[in-house]
Amino acid sequence: MLAELVVLLHIAFVLFAVLGGLLVSWRRRVIWAHVPAALWAVWIECMGWTCPLTPLENWLRAKGGETGYTDSFIEHYLLPLLYPAHLTRNLQVVLGVCVVAVNLLIYWRIFFPKGSKHGTQTHPRQTG
Repeated sequence: MLAELVVLLHIAFVLFAVLGGLLVSWRRRVIWAHVPAALWAVWIECMGWTCPLTPLENWLRAKGGETGYTDSFIEHYLLPLLYPAHLTRNLQVVLGVCVVAVNLLIYWRIFFPKGSKHGTQTHPRQTG
């Protein structure tokens, strides 16, 4: 059961790393958690490393009498949903670049909204 909780945590982290910028548009303080999370995710992908949650999940599965898996979290859970082929080193780098691109686009829209000049909005400030 703990291994399944780690999987849920892992999926939540991946979603936060990729799309957490959307939360920043709602609560700006989230940026302090999101930027390090996104950078960590990009670093792990681009370096070809294994996220520490993957061995933790495998260890918990072994302690519970189950077999772990030998591939990465992305290969085991996400890749079958997204891609039919096995995860390659080049694909890992592409995924890392995609995380950067998605987040840059989100942050650009937050800090430089349409109709603004140099990040200042064109509508009057609300007081009150």
